[in-house]
Amino acid sequence: MNGKPEHIGFIGVGLMGHGIAQNILAAGYPVSVIAHTDRSPVEDLVTRGATEAMTLKELASKSSIIHICAPGSPEVEAIIEAILPTLQPGTIIVDCSTSDPKSTIMLAAKLKECDCHMADTPLGGTPVQAEAGELSTMVGAPEHVFNRIKPVIASWASTIVHIGASGTGHKMKLLNNFLSLGYAALYSEALALSEKVGISTQKFDSVIRGSRMDCGFYQTFMGYAIEGNREAHKFTITNALKDTRYLAAMADDVNLSNPVGNAVKNSFALAHAAGGNGPEDYVPHLTDFIQKLNAVKKI
Repeated sequence: MNGKPEHIGFIGVGLMGHGIAQNILAAGYPVSVIAHTDRSPVEDLVTRGATEAMTLKELASKSSIIHICAPGSPEVEAIIEAILPTLQPGTIIVDCSTSDPKSTIMLAAKLKECDCHMADTPLGGTPVQAEAGELSTMVGAPEHVFNRIKPVIASWASTIVHIGASGTGHKMKLLNNFLSLGYAALYSEALALSEKVGISTQKFDSVIRGSRMDCGFYQTFMGYAIEGNREAHKFTITNALKDTRYLAAMADDVNLSNPVGNAVKNSFALAHAAGGNGPEDYVPHLTDFIQKLNAVKKI
């Protein structure tokens, strides 16, 4: 913007956001952050050179690129509504959340009216990868916007794919999560059936691991089923249900029959209704809900 270095605002320095903001700081960008509920990530980032903003408007007024890591579209919409009056012309909003593409496209149009821009950059990876600067992202943004934010994104992502216009990054993220959450639903039912017919989870794993059915997501998922590591994949059942609902809405928008997607959504809806709605209930814990539903006694 006018030859000045970018000033990065960061809203949502939680599980993933802390690592992203940390890497932006390490790359030499000035960064402003704001606290939400847990102050510890903000305090850590301030010791690394970040500036704490006391209000969203204060953060927006000094930032040329603003990252948002929020639970979903309602929160992103509320944040943008709050900062819109104080955005500098040319400011880019970088939405790292997994959001509803319809909402993203609507926000892009609203920001364009104010001579600002929207880029959707949903994340692929884990909090550990976020801290290491090794996330992946699929970007939805006009070409000139993508070119401007790419050096900043490169500080926290090792894989960057420009998908297309605003909203396409979130569309691709929903497709990506459909695959991973679909795997989770399949693995959970397969393990329940395996135990029910007399084959232990350990025996099941000894056949699948290393075979053509093995993959990185399987290994992470089985970190809980085999090793009992409750934090093997820190993505909540609540967020999984939200994402599968967004996927169903996206399919409805184009009149696509989506029976498998709806079946996956219903698996997470059952778990969520049965109590899988706390911050400690992650996607691999779906195995517990499916086995309890089917009165499985583990071998």
